[in-house]
Amino acid sequence: MQKRTLKETILRVIILFIGLVIAHLGVTLFLLADLGADPFNVLIQGLFRTIVSITGFEILTHGYTHVAVSLLIIVVLLIVDKSYVKIGTVICMVCGGPIIDFFTWLLGNIIHAGNPFIMRILVLGLGCVILAYGMTIVIKSDSGTGPNDLVAVVISDKIRKPFGIVRIIVDICFVVAGFLMGGAVGIGTIICAALVGPVAGIFLPRNEKLIHIIIKKFEDTYGK
Repeated sequence: MQKRTLKETILRVIILFIGLVIAHLGVTLFLLADLGADPFNVLIQGLFRTIVSITGFEILTHGYTHVAVSLLIIVVLLIVDKSYVKIGTVICMVCGGPIIDFFTWLLGNIIHAGNPFIMRILVLGLGCVILAYGMTIVIKSDSGTGPNDLVAVVISDKIRKPFGIVRIIVDICFVVAGFLMGGAVGIGTIICAALVGPVAGIFLPRNEKLIHIIIKKFEDTYGK
């Protein structure tokens, strides 16, 4: 594998961050539609509620549970194959929450649970497509990706099956496990589990080509 220059590494991280912003715009639209949590957060909700019911303490909040599970996934992947855990994985963990908070502040007064149901369904569908598009930019930047997305990426690579199919299976597993532990499942959860994987499968090769062109142009202009 050819070693990357500092310039290329920085460019790939910038591309990843752009993808991260796009993906979290999608997540924000999904959340504002208020039609159920995304599959990974159904799992987090279930774990959080199980911990509270067993211990009786709410010290480990939903947010901290999310971080704890993400860290656990990263640790497991470092043991299984550390090549998948990169600087972008940390960036995704640290920056995701604040980006969602910003978009929630920006769009919260326009999109909310009081909007007509059909409008919220359309917002939800748009959010899933935007999420899938941004997520594929993050993945194809090859600088790391979100811990939950990494599960599907690693499995897809290891068993050599299309990412879209693997993502659906992983999301279904998240939903079932989370639901059994008390996570909230809504129509939005089902739409997300069924839509994001296939849409991401369509965007992945296209964004791979786009990122390759951007990097080549950058190298031709500014040198390696």
